[in-house]
Amino acid sequence: MDSSAKIVSCMQLAANAANLSQPSEAQVKEIIGISLVPAIELLFDIGTDKAHEVAEHYKKVFISVDQTPCPLFPNVRETLNDLQNHFTLAVATGKARRGLERAWEMTNSKHFFSDSICSDEASSKPSPDMLLKLLDKWQIDASSALMVGDTIYDMKMAEMIDMPRVAVSFGVHQVNRLEEFGPIACIDCISELKKIALKSTHREK
Repeated sequence: MDSSAKIVSCMQLAANAANLSQPSEAQVKEIIGISLVPAIELLFDIGTDKAHEVAEHYKKVFISVDQTPCPLFPNVRETLNDLQNHFTLAVATGKARRGLERAWEMTNSKHFFSDSICSDEASSKPSPDMLLKLLDKWQIDASSALMVGDTIYDMKMAEMIDMPRVAVSFGVHQVNRLEEFGPIACIDCISELKKIALKSTHREK
């Protein structure tokens, strides 16, 4: 989903509601990908109690106030439909379970995925905990999976367990930063993913 504009807007509105200095777009994009409370702690350099207060403002704004659209990126639906015929697809996200379910409902995309791990079910990125839980459930090793992400936290979590990874250039973090974590490819369109995935994993569902 192209959700960065909504995340930035909601975080700025949450800062105003909590009487904190409004962060810039660049500052908010820097923490996208981390679970909400740790992200807020880092963004505003505040303690956990205050971060929880900001998080409540953020959730309220996200659900009830801000109307910034979060469409799927071009070619995502077609690509996911194709990929699910070859691979088991899962989501590892900094969103809480409720947020992921809402995102799936908004985009009618839940049926593409066989599994998911959310921020309220595992340690926050860049910890590899989310990926390890999926690997353990599927009883496969990291080399048999592929992590696809658009943030340095995605790349780092995969790098920590030596999981092959593909960087997405059209997300929130710049390509040169993503490439520091050794992705096997950096794609400019999601439709490039199938060929790379088949070559990387050497196995199908």
